[in-house]
Amino acid sequence: MEIDGIISAIVIGIFIGVLGRLVVPGRQRIGILWTIVVGIIAALIGSALAAAFGVADTKGVDWVEWLIQIGLAALGVIALDRSKARR
Repeated sequence: MEIDGIISAIVIGIFIGVLGRLVVPGRQRIGILWTIVVGIIAALIGSALAAAFGVADTKGVDWVEWLIQIGLAALGVIALDRSKARR
């Protein structure tokens, strides 16, 4: 992954984190900064997974890559919310 890919993953990660949080039903006990961090991590991992499966570079919008990233962000939000709830 090149530097422009990392920068775009960070920018897209902010959006992915918010979408991942919206997918999770109910109230989450994490702040917006944690949501952004989860989104950035999900975007980076999701991009790597999409590249590994060969769905990262398609003509038009890469819907499969976006779905992978949003799904990972939702899982991250759920995991972080549950860890905060235990405290």
